Amino acid sequence: MREHIAQDHRYAHSVRVARFAERLAFANGESTFKARMAGMLHDLARLYSSKRLLEESQSRGLPVDAYARDNPIVLHAPLSAHLAREQFGVSDPAILSAISKHTLGAREMSALDCIVFLADSLEPGRDFPDRGRLAELAFQNLGRAMAQTIKSSFGFLREKGLEPAPQTLEAASTFDP
Repeated sequence: MREHIAQDHRYAHSVRVARFAERLAFANGESTFKARMAGMLHDLARLYSSKRLLEESQSRGLPVDAYARDNPIVLHAPLSAHLAREQFGVSDPAILSAISKHTLGAREMSALDCIVFLADSLEPGRDFPDRGRLAELAFQNLGRAMAQTIKSSFGFLREKGLEPAPQTLEAASTFDP
């Protein structure tokens, strides 16, 4: 896996996500193995170029909507799930779903999906003002942590002049308190 990622910074991030996901899974009564595995493999395609993300997604028949065409980086999540299956033999649908949904979220998310989404967003290497508070909340209530983490990401996107993905808007409506 380290060889595939081929960047120390990204590999270290994946290790932090895996460890954080494992702790969140334990605290929430979910499989620590599945959380750790999804966390380690969630960014297999993260460093691919936009062109490669589009080409490899299309060649595998992955859906590429208008948002993904304009923001190909979001394709790294579902493509990473396919790479986890193809290159690392992962066949567990729960692990593959968590990898696939870790960036944009979705209307329907399992506890494991939420754990990996939150672990990626809130791992200790991330540096933004609410990170610590949101991480603590994730150990207490996954749904509230999802709602507040997504809300925080909307603020970040607004500051950058970017629109949220339709999938993230759907996820926000699901977790809206």
